Amino acid sequence: MTASDLSRFSINQMTVKQLSLPELVSACDELGVTQVGLWREPVQEYGLEATAKLIGSAGLTVTTLCRGGFFTATDPQARTAALADNRRAIDEAAALGTDTLVLVSGGLPPGSRDLRAARERIADALAELGPYAERHGVRLAVEPLHPMYAADRCVVSTLAQALDLAERFPAQQVGVAVDTYHIWWDDQAPAQIARAGAGGRIHAFQLADWVTPLPQGVLTGRGQIGDGAIDLREWRDHVDAAGYTGPIEVELFNDGLWARDGREVLAETAERFRALQGG
Repeated sequence: MTASDLSRFSINQMTVKQLSLPELVSACDELGVTQVGLWREPVQEYGLEATAKLIGSAGLTVTTLCRGGFFTATDPQARTAALADNRRAIDEAAALGTDTLVLVSGGLPPGSRDLRAARERIADALAELGPYAERHGVRLAVEPLHPMYAADRCVVSTLAQALDLAERFPAQQVGVAVDTYHIWWDDQAPAQIARAGAGGRIHAFQLADWVTPLPQGVLTGRGQIGDGAIDLREWRDHVDAAGYTGPIEVELFNDGLWARDGREVLAETAERFRALQGG
């Protein structure tokens, strides 16, 4: 496997969450992987400054930080706390040298059935956070999640909905994250990818396959590249055609992968990515 095969490859930390940060850095060095997507919780556990130093010393590029968001609370205290946490997330992204903070917008508040109002609260939060993010050199990437998550996790279910929110703000402040796992079912998504590309709003592109049956709880059902129902090459081509030339993260939540040796999983994922890029 040559370095050029992996020039756009980024391994999202959750794919190999069984690896500590030093183990992840070491495995990336072994395999010629130069880009990683990080998650706030393990970064905070290891220490923000220590993580930035470790990543920088290894010459790794942080492609995204996950995650900010959860903007839909109606309780004023909860809303204030969410905005404060997102400012911290922006600060963390800047400290790690990434220009992209991925947002999971939040589900319906308890007892609510008002999707439109929840989405408006997301827009209100973006209006407050966008300028702060821009001052820190960070872009906010609104990620639509599959509709099965709309009630409890993310009321933004399609790229069209995500772009309707993002386009209220400058592209250097707010764009979208395109994740194959969440959009592959939507026949309007290719047109929305083109729309996002024309506006310079594809801030992140992530791969995961769709495998069935879904596990209980569904969060850990993201399949390894090539194991499921998604034509990942077609979606890569859509994003490329929209003018996106940036990193491609592989982000997998999968109990079976997590039970295996993390270095083995990273090597397998890199090889699957290499095969995908070669097609």
